Amino acid sequence: MAKVLAAVRTGPSKTEIREFPMPEVPADSALMKMEVAGICGTDVKLYKTPPSAAPVIMGHENIGVIAKAGSEFVRRKGFKEGDLVFVEHYVMCGKCEWCHAGQYRHCENTDWRNNPEGIRYGYTSAERAPHLWGGFAQYVYLPWNAVVHQVPKGVSAELAGLVTPMANGVEWSLFDGGVGYNSTVLIQGPGQQGLSQTVICKQAGASLIIVTGTSKDAARLKVAKELGADHVIDVQKEDPLQRIKQVTGGKGVDVVLDCTAGAGTIPILLGVEAMKRKVKAITIKSARGHSYKACELALAQLASKRFPLEKVTTHRFGLKDVDMAIKSVGGHGVPDVIHASLMPWL
Repeated sequence: MAKVLAAVRTGPSKTEIREFPMPEVPADSALMKMEVAGICGTDVKLYKTPPSAAPVIMGHENIGVIAKAGSEFVRRKGFKEGDLVFVEHYVMCGKCEWCHAGQYRHCENTDWRNNPEGIRYGYTSAERAPHLWGGFAQYVYLPWNAVVHQVPKGVSAELAGLVTPMANGVEWSLFDGGVGYNSTVLIQGPGQQGLSQTVICKQAGASLIIVTGTSKDAARLKVAKELGADHVIDVQKEDPLQRIKQVTGGKGVDVVLDCTAGAGTIPILLGVEAMKRKVKAITIKSARGHSYKACELALAQLASKRFPLEKVTTHRFGLKDVDMAIKSVGGHGVPDVIHASLMPWL
């Protein structure tokens, strides 16, 4: 029987390469041959401090080619063998109120924290058949309720690996933050999330974009400028609030997007102080994940080639290098990694 290789998280900061059986593919399901699994800050946290002892194939930013598709899957989804696709990490139930409202990211079926039966790519136990629930593997299993998007022609698998942070950029800055024409924006944190917000805000017509980071973010702050940031601030070298007041003529900004590793802690205090005041009327929102529409807009943005986003996809790693790849994204390995592409066949 054919086997599938996968990198499995077996404990805190521990990975093993394991073999799994090639799954049977029912009529309503498919099998995706992995091309690129993006690695983000969430992976860094979950790798260092796993939420459970269960073995997990991580990888929730997944791009691949439909290798085998059942007839019912093709009929329902519209995808066929050979298509390059992006698979969201949410595996919805398709019948609850959230799913019917198109807000499947809130569906209980995706809630890996509280629902032992929940399925989410990169989070679900590898002990659950058919095991292939993460992108750090040669193949990923797609059930009937997987959420799949076509990767536009001309977009490489590596570039498409940015779609998740780009979709978060659309959801958080445009849909949740209301950024639009002539907006002034402060983006805290120049990682892949913050850089994606920079691109989306620029595309939306923001007239002023300020990105903050620390001294170790020097390379990322340089990329932020190349992607359209008007000002970048090293908060360890200058007073960020004073500089923000200076570049805004003392007014402050319309929207603050906290994309730091410690989101919601110290940076939120700076964010509040940096905002324009209307008798201290400030709205604070907790942004979570992305919607279907945000993913489609993110894919269209990648296809437009309007921004040099190849500057964000900085490093490639093979399956045996998962440990180094995750640690490098967290700043403790290969230097100056922004977005790491895990390529299982490399």
